Amino acid sequence: MSAGRSGKRVADIEPARLALLNAGAVEVATLTECLAVDFAALMRAALPEIGEDAITTMQQAAGEGISRRMALAARLIHERRGLAAVGELRDRVSDTARGWACFTIGAAEDMTLAARLAAIQPFSDDHHFGVREWSWMAVRPHITADLDNAIALLAGWTAEPSERLRRFASEATRPRGVWCTHLGPLRQQPEKALPILEPLRDDPAPYVQDSVGNWLNDASKDRPDWVQTLCARWSAESTTPATAQICKRALRSINRKG
Repeated sequence: MSAGRSGKRVADIEPARLALLNAGAVEVATLTECLAVDFAALMRAALPEIGEDAITTMQQAAGEGISRRMALAARLIHERRGLAAVGELRDRVSDTARGWACFTIGAAEDMTLAARLAAIQPFSDDHHFGVREWSWMAVRPHITADLDNAIALLAGWTAEPSERLRRFASEATRPRGVWCTHLGPLRQQPEKALPILEPLRDDPAPYVQDSVGNWLNDASKDRPDWVQTLCARWSAESTTPATAQICKRALRSINRKG
């Protein structure tokens, strides 16, 4: 995300633009706009039957970080509407509302990981960058809890025609990632994720290349020897510009240290 056209501060957003965001009439264009959305106002517009108690709870949480508010909104929605709300929110113009659908899937109980990943897939392939980020964040705790199964399931996503879905397989399993908890087993044993990484080593999409490079850069913080060996093998076996770009990104922290 970037600061973009609305400036670098929430205060720079024009009131008319902010009103459209809070009404769910437009998508956010920047991280600043994403952070500026009034969840209580948007919830009232997107789910008018949700109830005043839920709106009040969101108002009281206005000072919380956005990840905590996303999870809270999803919990409130799931408690009152269950998974039926996911279908309703999926068609909303507001990307934040579609993000709530992602976290509602994450909040659901008694759902297998395979079913949860199947439910999140349409949002992982969303046209909006923000929804795609919310999609993997929403299910990451379940990936963490069932990691071996997750790797086996997501390995299949690496053959998807959509670069967004291929990127999800990598991004959702990054050992460190951004705005998320670390995956301790993959920090210590990154080789466990090779069923996902190997098929993506010469992916033609820069969107996927960046994610795989970042995945390996994460791994280099704990297992630099493993990343160097893997990149050396990949470079010998694949001379494509894609592999070169991935390895360059993967080795950037190691090379910076000299």
